Amino acid sequence: MAEPQARAVAQPLTLRVDAIRMVAESVRAVELVSADGAPLPPFTAGAHINLKLPGDLSRSYSLTNGPEMRDRYVIAVNRDAASRGGSAYIAERLQVGDVLPADPPHNSFPLFEDAERSAFFAGGIGITPILAMIRRLEALGRPWSLFYAARSRASAAFLDALDRLEAHQPGRVHLHFDDEAGRVMPLLKLAMTIPKAAHLYCCGPSKMIETFKASAGWRPPEHVHVEHFSGTNARPTEAFTVVLKRQGKEFHVPAGQSIMDVLEANGIAVAHSCREGVCGTCETVVLEGTCDHKDNVLSAREKDSNRLIMICCSGAKTDRLVLDI
Repeated sequence: MAEPQARAVAQPLTLRVDAIRMVAESVRAVELVSADGAPLPPFTAGAHINLKLPGDLSRSYSLTNGPEMRDRYVIAVNRDAASRGGSAYIAERLQVGDVLPADPPHNSFPLFEDAERSAFFAGGIGITPILAMIRRLEALGRPWSLFYAARSRASAAFLDALDRLEAHQPGRVHLHFDDEAGRVMPLLKLAMTIPKAAHLYCCGPSKMIETFKASAGWRPPEHVHVEHFSGTNARPTEAFTVVLKRQGKEFHVPAGQSIMDVLEANGIAVAHSCREGVCGTCETVVLEGTCDHKDNVLSAREKDSNRLIMICCSGAKTDRLVLDI
């Protein structure tokens, strides 16, 4: 594996809302185009963008369109009753013609396009990155199957698109609605039907992801992929010194605080979005020291390699942690 490189500073984008449509009872699809007509940066299936919303909010949203569609980014946002401001703003205030700053696409949930077979498990709004992956495999003519669960038919997003895919080649789309079935989707049973050689993907509520992981323990770890929409709320339990190698600075990070908190308090600007260790925006190269990982982005192998850290939530097991900043 090549040594990780410091991520280049991404040039911000200015996007204009070109269309908004309902794709489920509480889910809006938002189509975003370049505000100045400049070409949009390309992306890969599974990627997300960070939108900068009023009130100093930055929120990550998965792209649902396939990467072959180069003139727009399409996201889908569920109106979350527990919203901290992002989904509430998009549901209640965002209008066609509005202009929003954004970061270019970033992918912490990549698709393995050459897999012998791909199987997807989605729950609720977790269908968003998976729909882009399916569209990509469809364009490549690669085999796939989908198991999509939602509380009800009305709450399931993009059913029209999934119906078209199923009509084109029946037997690939498997829908489950809790209210009709009287139970949650039997994920453990369904996952056992997928061949070991397949790559499996899951995106949805935390409980669904934990069940998915339990079902996949016998598979090669590199064939099992998950994306979380919420963090663990964990924070480092030990104090340490963080060293910024390129800037020639170092700071004390108290127990219970994040590296990002300390850097921002000292006037060091760092890229961020979720602040919960789920979006990958703050991914930073580690040069020395041992990480105390608290994120839901890096795989077990990536964490063991000690090469990358999410500075919004993770800390250090050693007295010093040297970062490529």
